[in-house]
Amino acid sequence: MSRPPAPHGRTGRPPVTSRAQIVTAARRIIERDGWEKLTVRGLAAELGIGATTLYHHVRSKEDLLVLVLNHYLGQVERPPPPGDPRERIITAATAMHDAAAAWPWAVEIVTTDGFVGLLDESALWMVDEVLAGAEDHGCTPADAVYIFRSIWYYTAGEILVRANTARRRAGVLGPFSLDHIDGSRLPRLAAVGAGQWAAVAQRDTYEMGLRALVDGLLAQTGPTPG
Repeated sequence: MSRPPAPHGRTGRPPVTSRAQIVTAARRIIERDGWEKLTVRGLAAELGIGATTLYHHVRSKEDLLVLVLNHYLGQVERPPPPGDPRERIITAATAMHDAAAAWPWAVEIVTTDGFVGLLDESALWMVDEVLAGAEDHGCTPADAVYIFRSIWYYTAGEILVRANTARRRAGVLGPFSLDHIDGSRLPRLAAVGAGQWAAVAQRDTYEMGLRALVDGLLAQTGPTPG
């Protein structure tokens, strides 16, 4: 009498065992559907596993988003720090800006004070470089934090405005117009007009504004001359 055939193993995708697989699938969902649509259960379905299995790796949506951000920011190339403290701040801030510009959705996640407490060391070197540059210039640690926060607010605002402008151009928010402006009440704004405003807005002025901001912050918080 012949033996019955051995039962087939589980078909389909293998169980997830690495964080790299989780990050890759999470990024796929974010880029396809937006970060708001990312959930632990949705990611589990994307990976073809049970949500219970995935909860062994991530505890919540916030945990999942932080995991993705740490993985991404940890891969950002770290430029050698310049010797001049001011240039050190600008170099680190520019790297932070460029990383955020490539992933503008990430800015929406970390636009809260204290986000640095969520990220790991490999993702925080840009913050540390800004603090180091400020302290090397003669600022106190508290002033260095103030300088970083001011730069981050400027950077996050610039990224979000440009990301939303791109959405407007794609027809999501409608065309930009100043036709509703009453020239008798707001003469300067009416004189500029939508065309000139849009032309100026399209210019990349981040570094120019950053340098002016850093100069002002260092003059405000640095050591008193003499």
